[in-house]
Amino acid sequence: MGTKGTAGAKGPAGSGTGSGISRRAVLIGGVVTAAGTAALARDQLKRAWWRLPGVEKPRKPGEVDYARATWTAASEENWRRADRPDDYDIDRVVVHITQGGFNSAVRAFQDPGHGAAAHYIVRKDGHVTQMIRELDVAFHAGNRSYNERSVGIEHEGFVDRPQGFTAAMYGASARLTAAICARYDIPVDREHIIGHVEVPGADHTDPGKHWDWDRYMKLVRAAKV
Repeated sequence: MGTKGTAGAKGPAGSGTGSGISRRAVLIGGVVTAAGTAALARDQLKRAWWRLPGVEKPRKPGEVDYARATWTAASEENWRRADRPDDYDIDRVVVHITQGGFNSAVRAFQDPGHGAAAHYIVRKDGHVTQMIRELDVAFHAGNRSYNERSVGIEHEGFVDRPQGFTAAMYGASARLTAAICARYDIPVDREHIIGHVEVPGADHTDPGKHWDWDRYMKLVRAAKV
């Protein structure tokens, strides 16, 4: 959109375009577009190179990323294979509440029709189960960008039953989050350790108003030392 009196104007030596936009602007715009296209191509290459034969990180069945966790595999329909953090930087931990028992959450994540799963589930007694490798993108946050950049941790219980958030659960989850933050150099603060409700576009309310963030963050910081 040009301003009054500029439409059709020509620059020196008749270099105008006849549309109110100088040839220089057209050239600069072309350079910017080309640069943007090149950046997109580099980004796509970064996310694809590891799929070449011999490049992907080795994987072992049943291997866990957190030494205190046991392995139970989620359905492959509920996550996407990746090679994080080489293709997607990991800079968030997302806290969830299952709205049910531990066993029902495991069954849901193993159901190919469920469409969602988190990397970990923490039980009331502090037991930690890993269901998706941190290398891979879990469908847990309801936001593609946040799925790609985060590790999701489910916690057994209900948002309106704070008595279910046991000391064992808080402690085990805090140690897990501290280990994840240390592994990927994630700052231990509320900008980078968030609840599902804080994910842009999320339609979930967990972990809810009864989740004690002050207590949890103190435990994470203490475990990270």
